[in-house]
Amino acid sequence: MFPAWRGAGEGHGWGWAQCVRWEAGKGGPSRGLECPLWCVLCRGGKERLKQACQRGRGALRLPADMLSLRLPQLFDIHQVPKVFREDGIMSGYRHPRSSALDCILSSFQMTNETVNIWTHFLPTWYFLWRFSMLCTSLDFLTDSYTWPLLVYMLLICLYPFTSSCAHTFSSMSAEARHICYFFDYGALSLYSLGCAITYGSYAMPDCWVNSWLHQHFVTIGVANSLFCTSMSCYSRFVELQFPHKSKILRTAAFIVPFLFDSFPLFYRLLSCCWGSCSPSEALASHSYHLLFAFLTCFLFASHLPERLAPGRFDYIGHSHQLFHVCAVVGTHFQMEAVLTDMASRKDWLMSHSSLPSFPATMGVLVLGILLNLGIIGIFSTGLPRTPRQSTLAHLHQDGAGQVRWLVIQCN
Repeated sequence: MFPAWRGAGEGHGWGWAQCVRWEAGKGGPSRGLECPLWCVLCRGGKERLKQACQRGRGALRLPADMLSLRLPQLFDIHQVPKVFREDGIMSGYRHPRSSALDCILSSFQMTNETVNIWTHFLPTWYFLWRFSMLCTSLDFLTDSYTWPLLVYMLLICLYPFTSSCAHTFSSMSAEARHICYFFDYGALSLYSLGCAITYGSYAMPDCWVNSWLHQHFVTIGVANSLFCTSMSCYSRFVELQFPHKSKILRTAAFIVPFLFDSFPLFYRLLSCCWGSCSPSEALASHSYHLLFAFLTCFLFASHLPERLAPGRFDYIGHSHQLFHVCAVVGTHFQMEAVLTDMASRKDWLMSHSSLPSFPATMGVLVLGILLNLGIIGIFSTGLPRTPRQSTLAHLHQDGAGQVRWLVIQCN
């Protein structure tokens, strides 16, 4: 017999009035459940519950395998290798040798990565929904004017999903952590390439259309994408020895393509400030996008607020979570601005410049993916191969009787 939890409030709580009993023998009485229940098990209760689940003929609809699932244990900063540590984050770390299942389960418990996972996983579905709505109103198959938007929508769905996966599985090992973030950097650099393709097609200032910069804008965007992936991946190799240098390299890797892609926007905004153009809804959305982009860069580089109060923002409110939120909100405003420019400038652009071609849009996207995968492969093979025995996790029982992990890293 197991006590049932009937909820909080008067007349509720733990009690034996609502219980489940299985009798031995045929024809014994059996009862179903009127509500979900929590079980308090005595010694040996786990085996008894397994047997009860098998004899209950589905009355308690819990697979026996679920009884063996436990949420992963969490650790403090001094209990994990240095490569897993984050500035100002003192607790909530997952085991550095987590299994894939442990990584997935950890996304449903509060760790210092949980909010990072969900702040990019949920927006992925929002962008996919917006993409599906556009597929019903636009002809992405035959209308070449929409192909730059197609590239852009694919990439704004890709980069948050890749980031969510990277944060989910980055605790499997030191090598897996590097590779996960290599793919994260590659997705972000492809996103910058998608911005270059889209801005070159829809957001270019009128006086720049058909100029040398306009004609080579996408080509330079490809080069910036390769620079971004290479520099950000390389920064992980010097992270332990030169953390400040690594941060500077990684920040510069993303600032360079952002500034280049945003040159047309800066020019259009300054022109409106000088009175040579009229404000539009697209420029307002572009302004919000740039504002959140600068906030994203500031949070990424500053590690605020956790740097000011280490340990206070381990689970909620640290800079990487805020960085994710600002990045997604900025991408939303960017998407709205691109859609507005695309619709409002269509007639003028089609009469003053050539239509986007398949090689200049989807072809460039495929080329960028292949080149970035090649860079990721090169850096992945260059990672130091650490034997599994070199990171040993031992259990140690201190004088207070508490069990702790001691992580020994052999050089």
